[in-house]
Amino acid sequence: MARTISYNKLWKLLIDKGWKKSELCKYANISPASVAKLGKGKNITTDVLLRICDALDCDIEDILETVNQ
Repeated sequence: MARTISYNKLWKLLIDKGWKKSELCKYANISPASVAKLGKGKNITTDVLLRICDALDCDIEDILETVNQ
């Protein structure tokens, strides 16, 4: 069975912190295009994921998970 990455944990964390996607861009120093890729479940660089973790003060497993398709 194929597995894919889900960023649902990231979206929940943003809601819990009261952040908008634009604030994520600002604090993580990432482009709106990167956030759009995340929203579509597309591949994103490790650098972008680490910037998000730094901005949210969390670990990588707090923002993504693998799921069966």
